[in-house]
Amino acid sequence: MEGEMGEGLKKKITIGVCVMEKKVKCGSEAFSGPMLQILERLQAFGEFEIVHFGDKVILEEPIERWPICDCLIAFYSTGYPLGRAEAYASLRKPFLVNELGQQHLLHDRRKVYERLEMFGIPIPRYALVNREFPNQELDYFIEGEDFVEVHGNRFWKPFVEKPVDGDNHSIMIYYPSSAGGGMKELFRKVGNRSSEFHPEVRRVRREGSYIYEEFMPTGGTDVKVYTVGPEYAHAEARKSPVVDGVVMRNHDGKEVRYPVLLTPGEKQIARDVCLAFRQAVCGFDLLRCEGRSYVCDVNGWSFVKNSYKYYDDAACVLRKMFLDAKAPHLSSTIPPTLPWKVSEPVQPLEGLTRQGSGIIGAFGQAEELRCVIAVIRHGDRTPKQKVKLKVTEEKLLNLMLKYNGGRPRTETKLKSAVQLQDLLDATRILVPRTRPGRESDSEAEDIEHAEKLRQVKAVLEEGGHFSGIYRKVQLKPLKWVKVPKINGDGEEERPTEALMVLKYGGVLTHAGRKQAEELGRYFRNNMYPGEGTGLLRLHSTYRHDLKIYSSDEGRVQMSAAAFAKGLLDLEGQLTPILVSLVSKDSSMLDGLDNASIEIKEAKARLSEIITLGTKAVHNIGSPEQPWMVDGAGLPPNASELLPKLVTEQVRILAKDEDEELAETSAYDVIPPYDQAKALGKTNIDVDRIAAGLPCGSEGFLLMFARWRKLERDFYNERKGRFDITQIPDVYDSCKYDLLHNAHLNLEGLDELFKVAQLLADGVIPNEYGINPKQKLKIGSKIARRLLGKILIDLRNTSDEAISVAELKSNQESNSASSTVKDDTDYQSKPHSKIEGSRRTSFTSDVSMDQDDDEDKETKYRLDPKYANVKTPDRHVRTRLYFTSESHIHSLMNVLRYCNIDESLQGEPSLVSDNGLERLYNTRELDYMSYIVLRMFENTEVALEDPKRFRIEMTFSRGADLSPLESTDSWLHQEHTLPIMGPERLQEVGSCLTMETMEKMMRPFAMPPEDFPPPSIPQGFSGYFSKSAAVLERLVNLWPFNKHTAVAVAAAAATAAGGGSSSTSNGKH
Repeated sequence: MEGEMGEGLKKKITIGVCVMEKKVKCGSEAFSGPMLQILERLQAFGEFEIVHFGDKVILEEPIERWPICDCLIAFYSTGYPLGRAEAYASLRKPFLVNELGQQHLLHDRRKVYERLEMFGIPIPRYALVNREFPNQELDYFIEGEDFVEVHGNRFWKPFVEKPVDGDNHSIMIYYPSSAGGGMKELFRKVGNRSSEFHPEVRRVRREGSYIYEEFMPTGGTDVKVYTVGPEYAHAEARKSPVVDGVVMRNHDGKEVRYPVLLTPGEKQIARDVCLAFRQAVCGFDLLRCEGRSYVCDVNGWSFVKNSYKYYDDAACVLRKMFLDAKAPHLSSTIPPTLPWKVSEPVQPLEGLTRQGSGIIGAFGQAEELRCVIAVIRHGDRTPKQKVKLKVTEEKLLNLMLKYNGGRPRTETKLKSAVQLQDLLDATRILVPRTRPGRESDSEAEDIEHAEKLRQVKAVLEEGGHFSGIYRKVQLKPLKWVKVPKINGDGEEERPTEALMVLKYGGVLTHAGRKQAEELGRYFRNNMYPGEGTGLLRLHSTYRHDLKIYSSDEGRVQMSAAAFAKGLLDLEGQLTPILVSLVSKDSSMLDGLDNASIEIKEAKARLSEIITLGTKAVHNIGSPEQPWMVDGAGLPPNASELLPKLVTEQVRILAKDEDEELAETSAYDVIPPYDQAKALGKTNIDVDRIAAGLPCGSEGFLLMFARWRKLERDFYNERKGRFDITQIPDVYDSCKYDLLHNAHLNLEGLDELFKVAQLLADGVIPNEYGINPKQKLKIGSKIARRLLGKILIDLRNTSDEAISVAELKSNQESNSASSTVKDDTDYQSKPHSKIEGSRRTSFTSDVSMDQDDDEDKETKYRLDPKYANVKTPDRHVRTRLYFTSESHIHSLMNVLRYCNIDESLQGEPSLVSDNGLERLYNTRELDYMSYIVLRMFENTEVALEDPKRFRIEMTFSRGADLSPLESTDSWLHQEHTLPIMGPERLQEVGSCLTMETMEKMMRPFAMPPEDFPPPSIPQGFSGYFSKSAAVLERLVNLWPFNKHTAVAVAAAAATAAGGGSSSTSNGKH
């Protein structure tokens, strides 16, 4: 090599390394640093002489005495004299790998963003706040409870706050009160932490100048891109510090990162960043959000750590760069055998599964898990409460007018902290007084009104501050009068009476958080056969496509966040996890409006059956099947049990405690329960329990008000009538107090619970339909959108798997053009163009169309060339839907009774007879109950064989163990019931095909065409770019013959528009 070089080049090219010594060495391990690894490879070519300047020369010697070199590697780090380096470069005129003047820009984030905008590089929406001195008041800067506004440009929480100083790494993310509030600080890694959550911080900093920008939810993964010249870019993914701040490290203590493939658009961004800042070796941060990519930081000189393959590539690219600049007459072709021998250590391989379900039985080595879909109920919660009272007080009526725009007939909703504080202030003044202007009322009514106002005050005072996720108030005008206008010009209406409705409770308890987190861990270890901790790797490498959806209710959102914490082994508070990983979709997972009429009919019929003791066999099915009867599951003596719920026991629980006890209980000693601070806690408040106070946020006043309301609502003494819709609430309160307030030794609660449970086990399932036909009708109306989305998930998964299998099997015979055509045709399939319904992220209150899920999946891939993983192209889709009891019952009813629909007469049920029996004996789908569909692909059968894809259905009853049945001491210590394991809905060895599933579900599901159309990401050039990404992956994964490989690589490079990703020769 050196002989050949000597003939073409009289002397070696001198490469000057003018950087601080700490940037060449890596601690005491001088030869393990990326810089030395690359320099050694360059030297091994025999064409270069490496000259290290050293700190003494750089800091002390005059530039005229610095070594003379042909090419210069120089970049800023702390303490580096950039000005001296610039003077040297001006004097000696070496070839600069990274230009020096442009490096000044990197110290000011304002200039970085300005430069990125100038070159048309996508960045998050942002605004600048410039201060000349600390705490300077600026008329263009406004801070509200949940937003900041800069020059009229409003940023709703969550938003990001960055110091303009590029060397200041203290970056803050502020979270909305609807998600619990608080702030997360990101910083340079300190030990194993890179961020810290501060739940009490809500106001932004004012001591300096800052950039405010939109928060981008990235699914918990950050992407770092490393360029070596404009034609080469390597990308790595790591767990985002935004999620939990714990740095993942391998057994050597290095941060765990995974190489990923860049899309054609991202390669162009990498090229543009490199050229915009004139930094050939440059690192920058990429945010992948909703199918688009944004640059949020440019770091300047950066090398990848611990990747021998990257070191090889970087050395080859830099060699070409140096030869082109200083010896263009020499060939820069990479020699067939690289002139160094470095054996890259092979990481241990995880045992990735190639087998079927462990629950139903193994189906051979050819089965691959492709999809996991779970619909999950929220965790343990406090009883849902509602206070209704008619108000005539002027202060409350004025408050209603203040927040409804002064319209006397318009309803007002109060949710924000400011609104609720106003209401609390008014209520505190009114509580001691009786209602004015109601002389005809009895004294008892006045006492009841004062009681309710005191209850409102107690609810509003919980926790010491407000959060809209837990409490809301409606004020609805009932009566009006005409009064003269203040200016004397005519008359106007003024309300004289309004209905106040306060909704509170229904909050996820410490036990609910613990249950959700435990279930997440269970899924990680059991729902992905053979994965174990490999699921974490699967997720980090973009081989796991995870999306989590939640309804709008706070307890459901927090359950989803706690589950994600367990599933992905995260740490810390739930608020950052919620904002980063959970998407709200209330249209799919909330509400009963679509079936309100049918539910009302079912409840009326249910009341008739219970009170009159009548039952009728439904006209479909066999009487031997007990679930086919109207009111199936109700105890035969239901009418006799009703009076037992209104016994002296309830009255004892609802007794009117002395007001002094309620007001002066141990709150003077024990601070009130703070719900916001408790968001991340999974253990009980020991101090409150020890002080003899109710668990959680309830005081005695609210606890006894809860029982008093149940006593009043369940039985109307004047009419002698029971309200059976209150049975679930009585059961709910019994179970809650048995679990969380056993230390209070509430008299008669055990017996009351047994009766309430018997009735509730029959009433609750029948509220969603009194017989199978009605259950199917109600279920299909409530879960229609969710069913449609599940079918889309399954179809997208099978379409993608078939497409990859077809391309793989035809790799040797297909030409590049026909391969592109096949892939484009696949893209045109209607199902695969829809990811799902409109969803609302926490980043905005505006509903937005989701981008094409298929585009995102192919784009965000592990780069197999750099990954030490056994099956680099393995890809699993996970979709988690967190919802409430109504949707769990509705989905289950459609799955088990779909075959009784007229259009499917004669078809067997999707659920086996044993499964139907098991469901009939499951009286409650309790907290954390779930339904799981897993799709497996059998790679040994033909693509067109219906048995290629098998769907397995399981369910869990959730935490349905009775508090009376459990004798475990931990139950009483932790107040937490265990979650029951999954149960089969099919027979062992059965095969539910994708084809059958679609046929049986389609009549009840929202059709794909009714979902909003996907929006195409800006700058995404459509199907051909997608094809290029697919082909690019395939070129690297499978041994194409030489002709095909060259043609396909050329096609991929053309589609990429000149962008590049890391390959063995630095080109694509």
